[in-house]
Formats: sequence, C-alpha cells, structure tokens
Amino acid sequence: MAGQSEKTSTPAVTESLDSAASLGAQTQSTTKPVRIWAVIGGAILIFQLYVWIRWLTGPHLKRVPQGPSDPPTLMKAVLIVWTAVIILGLPVGIYYFIVRPWRRERRITLDGMLLVSCGLLFFQDPLLNYFNTWSTYNTWMWNLGSWTQDVPGWQSFGEPGHMMAEPLLMNAPGYSYGVLICTILGCWIMRRAKARWPGISNAGLIGVLVVWSFFFDLVIEGLFLMPMGLFTYPGAIRSVSINAGTYYQWPIYEGLMWGGVQAGLCALRYFTDDRGRTFVERGLERVRGGFVRQQFTRFLAIFAACSAFFFVFYNVPVQWFALHPDPWPKDVQKRSYFLMGICGEGTGRLCPDPALPVPGKGSATIGPDGKVVPPKGKELPTIVPFDRSR
Repeated sequence: MAGQSEKTSTPAVTESLDSAASLGAQTQSTTKPVRIWAVIGGAILIFQLYVWIRWLTGPHLKRVPQGPSDPPTLMKAVLIVWTAVIILGLPVGIYYFIVRPWRRERRITLDGMLLVSCGLLFFQDPLLNYFNTWSTYNTWMWNLGSWTQDVPGWQSFGEPGHMMAEPLLMNAPGYSYGVLICTILGCWIMRRAKARWPGISNAGLIGVLVVWSFFFDLVIEGLFLMPMGLFTYPGAIRSVSINAGTYYQWPIYEGLMWGGVQAGLCALRYFTDDRGRTFVERGLERVRGGFVRQQFTRFLAIFAACSAFFFVFYNVPVQWFALHPDPWPKDVQKRSYFLMGICGEGTGRLCPDPALPVPGKGSATIGPDGKVVPPKGKELPTIVPFDRSR
C-alpha cells in the first residue's frame, strides 16, 4: 500500500475495460485475498437482502407516527429542504461517479464502487440500538419503521408502529454519495498532511484523519444535523457529551467511533498500488470468467471492507455505550416525535434509564407505577420453595 490513488493527474480508478483481464505487473499475485474478501462481501449482501425481504413482506413495514407533539416550524422547514437536497443529489452522484466515467473511458472507477458500497452501509445504520435503544430519529419525517425487528437476535423493544424509524428519503441516498464525499474530502486532508509533513508515516496520516473526522463529525452532526432535529442520542453519557441535557446532546465517543469508520474508508481509497488497486483487490487479475465476473468480485471485496469498517469501529463498540446509558433528558421525552413510540407518555413504558434493568426482547418491563409488567401472553415466574423434607 505504498502508492496513493490520488498521486497522479488521473482519477482514482482501476483498470480500463480493455485491460481488465491482464495487469502484467501483478502476475505473481494470487486470487486468494480478493476471493476471501468477495466471499465475505457476498455473505453480508445475502444477509442484508434476507433481512430486507423479511421486513418488506412482514408486519414491521409500518409508519411510526410522530405522536401529539409537533416540531417547530423552523425545524420542519430545515428538514424538508435538507431532504430535498439529499434526494436531488443522488442522481448527480450516480452520474458523476458511475455514468460519466463509464461514458468517457469505459471503466468502473473505485469511487463508483464506493458509491454503491457506502449506500449499502445504510443497512447497518439502526444496528447501534441492537441491545438497547439509545438513539432515535425524528418520526415527523416520512418513515416505514425499519428492519431492526427482523434482524436475528435483535433485543431492543419494537413492534409495528412503535420501533426504530429510519427516515428513508434522507438516509438511503445520504449514505451513498454523502459518505463517499466525506471520504474524498478525507483523502484530500491526507494529501495536504503528506505535503505539509513529507516524512509522516502511514499510521501518522491515519491519525491525522481520525482527528479531522472527529471535528468534522462534531460540526456536521453535533452542530447541524442534531439541532435541526434529524436524530438524537438521548442515552448518551452526559459527562462526556457536548450540549448535555438537550435533545441535541452529542457524545464525544460518537465522533471517535465514526472517526474510525471514516479513517478506514479513506485509507481504503488512499492507499493503493501502482495500478490503483486497494488491498482487498489483490489477485483480481487472476480471477477468470470475463469482465462482469471480475468486476462483481471486485465490488463484493470492496463492499466487504466498507462493511467491516462500519461494523468493527462503530457497531461493535457502541453496544457497550448503549448498555450504559444516562437517563434520557426531559428535553427529549417531552417531544413525542423523538420517542418513536417506544416509551414515554401513553405507551405504558418508561424510557431507558440506568435505574431500570435493560429489557430483552419479550421480557418483563417496569411500568410508570413502578410495578413489573409481564410480556404479553406470559406470566411472571414465581419462587419455588425449598424442599425441606428429610
């Protein structure tokens, strides 16, 4: 990974259509690395499709209503405008990163592959609430619930109309070209750092990127997306959060975790060999079966790497924070459009709190009156007396 995809005047792309089957400088490589990554990517893709199909054909494909609270007019106006910008930007991104390179040079660029791969990362977005709900979306925005309850082993509470609600019109296109643009910007930061400190190591470059990503996420999420009301982190640990106690409190560890994801994506795009190949594409030239099979193998390998960065650097560590929440701020609990119908007034369920046990899927809960509420159709267990006979 000594080369850099941006170090020449040409775009960060892989081979042209004419040379797809043969890259003479890499004749000694094997197909093993790219095939292993492609198998992983294929398994992830099949799993995502399985969960999405279950969701689309099951009872959880249902809108989560906003409840009696109505967002401020300014908040609604900003959300409408921002959603429109995201939607209109998707075809522009598809044209710029996929259609235009293909029409000009008949090649599939690395950025084109990343555009699709980052879009598929949308699947992992709600997984931060796997064991316990600590993040919510604004249900005033159009939604159809989410696929969380169809993920095997899912633990957080949810039922049709009362569950994690994904703002599909914003998040689905936003993850594709939005994350890609952030990745391209991160690579620019790495180039500037390399120019400023020529002797900096690769690890140093990644460190610079993590720091930059942290502050970039603070500005985009903590100072823009959250105050405008897109989502909240009500379960954030307040002692390490900015604007603690408000609906837009931003936990510092959110920036660190996403910084890790962004660093992985940028490193994947930045550190390439002399053919513009990422580390997961090693051995691609020895994959037989024609251009289509070779490029699909390449896509699955790149998708696997992107998915691994998101899962390892974000969705694994975030589960610990989800299981150690602070009390949800009143500023969140008084706004029904932030509660997704899972807790609060009128639901019979208290919002997550460190004073309460973390409920599992189908387990008993503590009601507003402090009494234990058994799950539907089940009875609470009783204590069995000891056998004292001789």
